[in-house]
Amino acid sequence: MAAGVRARVPAWIARAITLVESTRTDHQALAQRLLTLLTPSNSAGSPPAADSFAAGSVESPPAAGSFAGRSHRIGISGVPGVGKSTFIDAFGSDLTAAGHRVAVLAVDPSSTRTRGSILGDKTRMARLAADPNAYVRPSPTAGTLGGVAKATREAIVIVEAAGYDVVLVETVGVGQSETAVADMVDSFLLLALARTGDQLQGIKKGILELADVIAVNKADGPHAAEAQRAARELAGALRLVSGADDDQAWSTPVLTCSGLDGTGVPEIWAQLTAHRHHREKNGDFQEHRRRQQIGWMQAMADDAVLTRFHTDPAVRAATTEAEKRILDGTLTPAQAVQHLLAAYDTIKG
Repeated sequence: MAAGVRARVPAWIARAITLVESTRTDHQALAQRLLTLLTPSNSAGSPPAADSFAAGSVESPPAAGSFAGRSHRIGISGVPGVGKSTFIDAFGSDLTAAGHRVAVLAVDPSSTRTRGSILGDKTRMARLAADPNAYVRPSPTAGTLGGVAKATREAIVIVEAAGYDVVLVETVGVGQSETAVADMVDSFLLLALARTGDQLQGIKKGILELADVIAVNKADGPHAAEAQRAARELAGALRLVSGADDDQAWSTPVLTCSGLDGTGVPEIWAQLTAHRHHREKNGDFQEHRRRQQIGWMQAMADDAVLTRFHTDPAVRAATTEAEKRILDGTLTPAQAVQHLLAAYDTIKG
């Protein structure tokens, strides 16, 4: 399987990502073996032989051309209706035309409730979906935000090993998903609209503080002037939010663009590239990646402990009993928690 990933075979990339998304214990063990083979320290060598794509196996020689740990990871967010899919289709197509290989992944906590894939929709990214130098992965359709974020982090490892040097992580603009994405990318792009008051909403939610580049989308036709005004308002709002006097700090630019006709799209890439160079020059790029690795470890540990706790037979039995007692008024929720912890501690002891 690792050979198929490194050879950039879409079916093998899809199978590998499906593997890391699975919650089955046997699949998770296999997924971790695969990810170990695809990590930067194990990603140099010769291209795999065509006959090494054995089904059910993750072992294979590493291949040249991997961007493991070296791609530019970019988060893209904005409220529903901002035109993310149309923008990403135009943005990604510009990048592949310039010689880049682009992977699009998605973090969508709303899909965990509806069981539908809202983001990463290939039908709305027609050019990228048909581009041999692009890979579009719809959002996972089950699990918690933490679980979806974990799967997306591991999917980044997979597409980088496959040789994609630009990884776009799309998220719906509904709150916590932005923070989850910011914790797994190098640069964060916020798309805004001129006619929704997004700039004020963004300040309330703290999204502006996460953004490294902001672009007012749909700046075409009669809306171009309105988009320019919105960009000026956002720039003013940013100055109030940041309040930074550090000359060495990155100054978040506010641009206008149109995913529909491509206006302003190259300038956004230029600013995202400048942001990465700024981080590299200040020595923050690798430090940021290291902090992310530690954060990922802590998040995975939290998830593993919670899973072990909630699947423990003694805890499940105690939970059923506690729920009954809460409903009949003989136990408070706080007391119930202590009962559950005692049940778990008894098993561990």
